[in-house]
Amino acid sequence: MIRHQIVTGLDIGTHKIKALVLQKNKQKELEVLSYAEVPSFGLRKGAVVNVDETAKNVQLLISNIEKDCNKKINSVFVNIGGSHLYVTPSDGIISVSRADQRISPEDIERVLQATRAVNIPSNEEVLDVFPREFIIDDQKGIKQPLDLTGVRLEAKVLLLCVFSPYFLNLTQAVLHSKLQINDVIPSPLAAAKAVLTPQQKELGVALIDIGAATTSLAVFEEGELLHLAVFPIGSANITNDIAIGLKTEVSVAESIKKQYGTCIFTKSEKEKSDYGRKKIEISSGKGVNQTEGQIVDIDNSLVFTKKNLVDIIEPRVSEILDLIQKELKKIGRQELLPGGVVLTGGGAKIPKIKELTRETLKLACKIGVPNQILGIQEDPSLATVAGLALEGVDFEDEEGILGVAKGWGARFKKIFRAFMP
Repeated sequence: MIRHQIVTGLDIGTHKIKALVLQKNKQKELEVLSYAEVPSFGLRKGAVVNVDETAKNVQLLISNIEKDCNKKINSVFVNIGGSHLYVTPSDGIISVSRADQRISPEDIERVLQATRAVNIPSNEEVLDVFPREFIIDDQKGIKQPLDLTGVRLEAKVLLLCVFSPYFLNLTQAVLHSKLQINDVIPSPLAAAKAVLTPQQKELGVALIDIGAATTSLAVFEEGELLHLAVFPIGSANITNDIAIGLKTEVSVAESIKKQYGTCIFTKSEKEKSDYGRKKIEISSGKGVNQTEGQIVDIDNSLVFTKKNLVDIIEPRVSEILDLIQKELKKIGRQELLPGGVVLTGGGAKIPKIKELTRETLKLACKIGVPNQILGIQEDPSLATVAGLALEGVDFEDEEGILGVAKGWGARFKKIFRAFMP
């Protein structure tokens, strides 16, 4: 990435749309040139369901960020999320083409293309291919087959699949915003880019990204993606539970969650005679402070205790963690990830969620925040947008080295061609 060149990550979420613009400084360190966010309308459970509404919000956001950084934003690295994303294993096999039996880049491309020849529904697309291992003449466990020799080359991969209409809706919303798309990156992989280390990925680690409407799981082992799953449940479900339990508005419930919410009580808290039972009273019209600095006025007085909130929040968070546990068990990694669990996303900010996760999954747990960029808040809710921008930096670095303009992005160009207007 050339100094003064900028890259933009665009995180289109169910409740917020965020954009982050990065550039390199004189010391060649990445720094934030601008960050902005706007409310999101037109998405449901992470998927675009109203193209025009989403495009309008993206245009507003880009306009705001262009004014802030005094730069023209022409292209973005954008995420795709939603429970329609899934992975499925596949394999392919070819004969090595060269007479000297040395494996060429073309052979690798052909064998990876062969892995795409699977039966998936007509309304789904293969978004990306993640190699797990290559096999040369029955020699297994090869990670990089280039320039090795053999007669037969086999690849075992994970195919990342997506529901075509949602993918089309997303790309059309961005295109209608008069932006070019450099690449489309699954939300959990973007978040992983920002918060996971190569060592964690090598050891074996589970990233849990708790967004507003969905929770994503990405498992890495030996440096590669092992599994990915998205569940249609997130932190907004917790807010809705509080609204129902306390019989108040959703906006008030969100503020109460941020100010007073917690997943569990610690042992020392439980030993206190009045633990969690001290009454919290919010008078009518008094208002509740939100972390963003807004004040939410309420029509009716509320009286509740922290124990009331724990009784509401803990079951929903436990439900999310139970889904994660079942998924880890399905792939044979239950309690077997030396790198532990990394929690990120806005839902990772709920107090004591790390402790509840450690207790439920029986794995080491930490909160993951983006830390590779100067000037960005160490906030788990920024993981996806930070990861998108970091992917953009890698993209530009590779483009600069290769001297090749990638346009839509190498791994997505075949899919995008079918969707271009």
